[in-house]
Amino acid sequence: MAHPTPATPRVRIQTEAFDLAREISQLQAADPRVGAVCSFVGTVRDRNTPGAAGSVQTLELEHYPGMTEKSIEAMVEEAFARFDIYGARVVHRVGVLQPTEGVVLVAVTSAHRGQSFQACEFIMDYLKTQAPFWKKETTPEGAHWVDARVSDDDALARWGITAPNA
Repeated sequence: MAHPTPATPRVRIQTEAFDLAREISQLQAADPRVGAVCSFVGTVRDRNTPGAAGSVQTLELEHYPGMTEKSIEAMVEEAFARFDIYGARVVHRVGVLQPTEGVVLVAVTSAHRGQSFQACEFIMDYLKTQAPFWKKETTPEGAHWVDARVSDDDALARWGITAPNA
């Protein structure tokens, strides 16, 4: 069942930084039944500290406009079908990002925390494997595309989805 389109899109792809507090405030304001909000923010790892493995200077993300949003929106709908949630928001950045910058935000609202936690994790597991994004890391040795990880496929499989990495 499709859910009404909120004033602010549930899925946004953008180059600019997102504001976690603003995103959550908008979700809460949209539905007075909200009793729980779960959020996840993924950042560019800062591996430039002593003892860290590797040294990422930048992370560049690319996507297919239109197709990416449609793909993520379909998974948000799947989260609504699987969990008793009231709202969801996915904001994913593209372009060149620096270490410690936010890359992705997933926020989910529900009456109680359990459903929000599960839906948030479900959406994030999907994003890591099926959303059409491509990542390129630049290190002192040069730039290279980041390969998919089997552990991300395994995380998605626990939800009963066995699609290989996109």
